Amino acid sequence: MSIDKLKLAKNASIQEALKIIGNERVRIALVVENNKFLGVISDSNIRRALLNGQKLEDSIETIYTKNSLTIKENTSKEYLLKLASQTDIYDFPVLNDNNEVIAIKSIASVLKEKSFENEVVLMVGGLGSRLGELTKDTPKPMLKVGKKPILENIVLNFKEQGFKKFIFCVNYKKEVICDYFQDGKNLGVEITYIKEKQKLGTAGALSLVQDIKNTFIVMNGDILTKLDFEKLIKEHKKSKAVMSVVLREFEHQIPYGVVKVFNQYIEDIEEKPVQKFLVSAGIYVLEPEVLKYIDKNTYFDMPNLIKSLLGQKLKINSYLLEDYWIDIGRLEEYEKAIVDFQ
Repeated sequence: MSIDKLKLAKNASIQEALKIIGNERVRIALVVENNKFLGVISDSNIRRALLNGQKLEDSIETIYTKNSLTIKENTSKEYLLKLASQTDIYDFPVLNDNNEVIAIKSIASVLKEKSFENEVVLMVGGLGSRLGELTKDTPKPMLKVGKKPILENIVLNFKEQGFKKFIFCVNYKKEVICDYFQDGKNLGVEITYIKEKQKLGTAGALSLVQDIKNTFIVMNGDILTKLDFEKLIKEHKKSKAVMSVVLREFEHQIPYGVVKVFNQYIEDIEEKPVQKFLVSAGIYVLEPEVLKYIDKNTYFDMPNLIKSLLGQKLKINSYLLEDYWIDIGRLEEYEKAIVDFQ
């Protein structure tokens, strides 16, 4: 639902307010002036006004609630439920720092929200050297896509799917990331940090992870995707593997005619054939027991870990990615991500 459809001017009529509440099937309409929030008008406001003799064409200016309760985007679920139980209010305008309404949070939607205990480990320590001057003073995960850094978009996507616990593995310009996100409370999540003193690779940093008891996700911090992570974990659990690797299909077109020869005679020629491969998407699901196969403070990449586990005859599951995915490793991919996001 577009929040703009719920907005009214303070001199709007009672009938206009009724139309919004009726047509949009909501309990409140928003009273704004110059896009700034003034208050709300509910069906109970309207009922009282009509019982007191006011008419449908009268203005809502004297009947709307001016000091209505509002919340911020990072207001916790626990606080919101407590607020609702104390006030018997079940719909709350969500305001940004400019006193503009960005959403309405209903208790019904909060009760339906999923919440997972699985940690998400994000690898955000790379140099991003292929992006040249863009990453000279800014770590790649902090480059903006839309109005937010890549990493913030990643965290918010996970949060929307019910994941609230994050571990950031940081190295290059780590202070920029740590200062921006801190402990995650501003985003309504929990963030802790693994600060690499040296480059440890996409798996080596996991040797410093402590106290992980649940299945966890590992993802590179330069990936934007619409992957369903709940479904991914379910499929991983079903496979009974110690690790799942998310794969995507990669196509490569050979720019020449490919000739098939037998006993020096040409049998066939295929013009610019397309070859298809399954490659890693930089997203993994791991069981905690995998950590014992990673040496501490030793450079170790995910392919090394996969080979090590296969050498131990352990089962590794594959999961084919069919959702939106982009790896922001090069300038053209970064530019494409900006366009895609818009």
